[in-house]
Amino acid sequence: MRSEKEMLDLILNFANDDERIRALILNGSRANPNAPRDPFQDYDIMYIVSSVDDFVRDRSWINTFGELIMMQTPDEKVFPPPPDRDNGSFAFLMLFKDGNRIDLTFYPANKISDLRLESTSLLLLDKDGMLEPLPPACDKDYIPTPPTEKEFQDCCNEFWWITTNIAKGLWRRELPYAKFMYDHPARDALTLMLSWYIGTQTGFSVDTGKFGKYFEKYLDPKRWKAFVQTFPDGEYDNIWQALFVMCDLFRETAIEVALHFGFEYPYDEDRGVTDYLKRVWALPRDAKSIYE
Repeated sequence: MRSEKEMLDLILNFANDDERIRALILNGSRANPNAPRDPFQDYDIMYIVSSVDDFVRDRSWINTFGELIMMQTPDEKVFPPPPDRDNGSFAFLMLFKDGNRIDLTFYPANKISDLRLESTSLLLLDKDGMLEPLPPACDKDYIPTPPTEKEFQDCCNEFWWITTNIAKGLWRRELPYAKFMYDHPARDALTLMLSWYIGTQTGFSVDTGKFGKYFEKYLDPKRWKAFVQTFPDGEYDNIWQALFVMCDLFRETAIEVALHFGFEYPYDEDRGVTDYLKRVWALPRDAKSIYE
């Protein structure tokens, strides 16, 4: 596997040698001094170029970077739909046979005034001085911010509402529906609440990671153990038990966040929905009514 120095030299030399490339920006974890280092980190590269179409039409330049395992071009896909952007940029996501990955975006130089860079951006080359000097790369854009009371209430409302959909799907034995509701909107609400909780413990000074990938580092062992238990398999009984663990974890965490900020926790909704979930869990398969 080529080293970071070899890869960055290759990326920089390619930019220096091609007159169409006017600037080079390194984004993401490779530019973030606080990100953990491992062999799976990609090289998130942006080339500011005089003509994006040149690189899209003739793709022979890809061979310069190595032999591909596979490549994805999100901007020309039908599934999933392409990113909704009108800046004329085009991305090549490339995984090479030595394990290195480059996420390379070509961005038109004539749209430079519209470019909005992340806090992890590092300017490696600017042939024309078109960009202002960037501050030192850091992860401030990814650090959770304190919630407003409206955001807090909406998160609680979303979580408890979605749990009723999960219960419905489990009783109906509609596994894909129940698991989608569980793994996406319900978990998204839980992840957001846990991020806020970690913020209250750290002064909102740390990045909890995409989808909470750094939670283990910041949650106390008891809370982390409960979080792990919210990942069930495809057995209905196991999903039910994981759902009740998820509810307990959300409740405990949300109450602590509410106390920290002086918010009202929706105890009545919690009690009502929790009773409803237990009732659906115990409801016979041939039931004609939820409540007699």
